[in-house]
Amino acid sequence: MKTTSNLWLTVGLLFTLSPLFSQSSVKTDSTGLPGDDFSLEGALELFKKASSPEEFEKLLNSENNHVNNLDLNGDGEIDYIKVIDHMDKDVHALVLQATVSSSENQDIAVIEIEQDGKESAVLQIIGDEEIYGDAVIVEPQEEEDAIKSKKGPSVSMDEALIVNVWYWPSVRFIYAPLYRPWVSPWRWGNYPGWWRPWRPLGWHVFHPFRMHYRTGYIVSPVHRVVRAHRVYTPVRVSSVTVRTRHHAAVNNHRVNRTKTTVTAGRGNHQVKATKTRTTVSGKKGNTKVKATKTRSTLNRKKR
Repeated sequence: MKTTSNLWLTVGLLFTLSPLFSQSSVKTDSTGLPGDDFSLEGALELFKKASSPEEFEKLLNSENNHVNNLDLNGDGEIDYIKVIDHMDKDVHALVLQATVSSSENQDIAVIEIEQDGKESAVLQIIGDEEIYGDAVIVEPQEEEDAIKSKKGPSVSMDEALIVNVWYWPSVRFIYAPLYRPWVSPWRWGNYPGWWRPWRPLGWHVFHPFRMHYRTGYIVSPVHRVVRAHRVYTPVRVSSVTVRTRHHAAVNNHRVNRTKTTVTAGRGNHQVKATKTRTTVSGKKGNTKVKATKTRSTLNRKKR
């Protein structure tokens, strides 16, 4: 009887503690930055499914899609995300922008797209440094066999496969001859009738949704879409409220980070990698700073 009682006690403890273990393991992936509450991969997945930028904006602001969990102003409600397309000839910079107050907006990310052939386009999404601590670049990635089986060209640069997004419905829509750049008509306090803000989810609840969207996408160290980025840079918007509220978390991330930058030229000419790691330890007034920097350059011949 005593053995049986001990067995049931052990089982009960396991059931009681298992949620704590699972939450603890999930929390280790949290950076403490606002970007924890917005999935860049999820945004690209919704853009891939959408038929237009307008529909994309609606999908971003739909609770059931679990892409946006941001509450940047701390009012206890999810922020509405606007989509604004800055277009210049064959390049597009679709800004994902949160309404923070009646006088402030904050860019969350920008989807940069360039047409690089008659039926070919490349795309990346860049998370804003005020939200992610650094500019985080995400792009679609597919298995090589899957890409070869599809119609339309795909480009291989070094060991990365650049996915041709020309056949995404939303991409075809913005490259249509009569397309007029989409600029969200909604503003602070003036939102579409179908939208109702909801309370943000806790990290341990929202994190699995982020993980679900990571399939088919990869964080890229290479900024490929340079012409669209030139279009975006002069129009970037940041909020003083957001910067002030999240200053400590962003600064902490930038001090204790590992940053890897890789640039690659076409034709497989050269790969240059720079890795920097900075750590800070010690009490106030007795701070120790340790920095290590590794730089490597690899010259490759054309194949």
